[in-house]
Amino acid sequence: MHSNFQSFALSEETLRALSGMGIETPTAIQQEAIGPALKGHDIVGLAQTGTGKTAAFGIPLVESPHAGKSRRPYAIVLVPTRELAMQVSLELGRIGEHRGITTIPIYGGQSMVLQLKSLSRGADIVVGTPGRVIDHITRKSLSLAEIRHVVLDEADEMLNMGFVDDIKTILDGVPAERQMMLFSATMPREIMRISENYMRDPMKIRVAAQNTVVDAIKQVFHEVREDDKISVLSRIIDTELPSLMLVFCHTKRETDEVAESLGRLGYKAGAIHGDFTQAARDEAMGKFRKGQIDILVATDVAARGIDVSDVSHVVNYSLPQNPEAYVHRIGRTGRAGKSGIAISLVSSRQFGRLRMIERTAKTVISRAMSPSWADVKLAREKTLVGKLVTAITEKKHNGLETMAKSLIAEHSASDVVAAALHLLAGDAIVEAAKRAAEERNRPAYNSRPADNRYQPRSDSGSYRPRRDNYAGAERNNNWRGSDSGKPRQYQGASTGRAR
Repeated sequence: MHSNFQSFALSEETLRALSGMGIETPTAIQQEAIGPALKGHDIVGLAQTGTGKTAAFGIPLVESPHAGKSRRPYAIVLVPTRELAMQVSLELGRIGEHRGITTIPIYGGQSMVLQLKSLSRGADIVVGTPGRVIDHITRKSLSLAEIRHVVLDEADEMLNMGFVDDIKTILDGVPAERQMMLFSATMPREIMRISENYMRDPMKIRVAAQNTVVDAIKQVFHEVREDDKISVLSRIIDTELPSLMLVFCHTKRETDEVAESLGRLGYKAGAIHGDFTQAARDEAMGKFRKGQIDILVATDVAARGIDVSDVSHVVNYSLPQNPEAYVHRIGRTGRAGKSGIAISLVSSRQFGRLRMIERTAKTVISRAMSPSWADVKLAREKTLVGKLVTAITEKKHNGLETMAKSLIAEHSASDVVAAALHLLAGDAIVEAAKRAAEERNRPAYNSRPADNRYQPRSDSGSYRPRRDNYAGAERNNNWRGSDSGKPRQYQGASTGRAR
C-alpha cells in the first residue's frame, strides 16, 4: 500500500506540484489506481464524488510518456457538465504545472470562437462535455488522431444525461492503441457494456462507500409538511450555523423560489441551475467559494463539478429520485478529511423512498427533531454573546469607555447592555422570543424519541412514519392533540376513520 506519493516514483516536477497543492497522502482510490494506471492498464474505478478521483487519473496523465510530443492532445477527459470540465481542467493544470502540461476545457455555453483559438494554439489534455467535443470533431478543430489516454469521469451521470451515444461516437474515433480509464459512483448496466466493448481487460477498483464519504457525514432527516419546509429550513440554518450550505432542489423553479425565500428572510443565498448563463453561474460559484454567500441552492445537474471543501451542510430540500443521486449530493460535504452533515426534508409519503436510499447506500439516516423557535432564540443569543465577547477580548471597544460610563450614569447597566445588544442583533432575537412564546402556548404534544424512525404496521408488515410530534405539526389542522396522553387521531376529510 502506498502511504505517500514518492512511492509511485513520480517525477520531481509532479511531486513539487502536489506539495504546492497541499496534497500529501494518497486517498484510497489514488492508492489503488495510480500504480496500475502508470503501467498503462485500463482502469474501472467505482468511487464516489469527493474521493480524489481527479488526481487518481490526473497524475498518470501528467506522467505519460506521450506528453509534449505534439501540439495535438494526447489525452481526452469526458465529463458530464461544464462546471466539472472547468474544475477538472484546473486541477490537471495545477498537477502538470511544472511539467509544462497544457489543459483546455471545452463545453457548451462558452464562446466557440474562444475555444477554437485555444485549440489552435495546441493542448496536451482536453477536458470536455461529450456534445461540445463532438462539435469540435465535426469542425475538425479537435483531432483524436494522437489520443493515447481516454478518461470517462462520472460516467453514470453522463449516462443519466443521455450522453451514451455521444460517448460511443467519440470512443469509436480514438486510436485502438490507447489507455482507457472509467470512473463512476455507480455501475449501471450500460456503463458495464461500455467497459466490456471498449476496454481491454480493465483492472476493477472499488472504494467502498462506507469507507469513503458516508463515514465522514452525519445523515439525518426531518419529517416536514411541504408548506413548512422554508420555515423548518430557516430554523435549521439558525441553529446549525453552517459555514457553507448547499441546498438541492428538483426543479429550476423550486431552486429560484427557495433562494428568493431565503433572501427575503435575511440569509445570504444564491441560486444556480441550467437556465443561468455561464457568466451568471461563474459569478454565483465565485461568491460561494469566497463566502460572499453562505447558501447555494442548486439543481442536481447544475451542482455537478462543485468542489468546495468548506461545505459543512448539504440539505435535500427535495428528496432525490434515486439512491445514486443521494450519494452524489451528500458527497459535496465531508471532503478533504472534514466532517459534514447531510439533512433531508421528508414528507410522510416519502418514507418508502427514504428506506430504499438507506438500503442501497448501505447507510442509516437518523430522524432528527426539527428545531423549535426556543432553540432558534438560544442559538441567536449564543451567537450574539460570542460576538460581544470577541469584541471585548480584542479590545475593539477601546475609546468608547467614556461614552459607556456616561450612559451607565444615567441608565442601569442592564438597560444599556440590552439596548446595545438590540442594536447589534436588530429584531432577530425579539422575533424568536415572540415565536417561542407562541409555541409554549400551543397545546402540548407527545415527544418522539430521535432514533424511533418507523412504526411497524402489524397488518401488512410494511412501515409508516410515527404520528407523534415533529416541528411544524402544530400547523397541521388535520391532527388533534390530546391532554390525556391518549394517541391522537387523524381527522381524514374523506373517510373520517382513525388510522
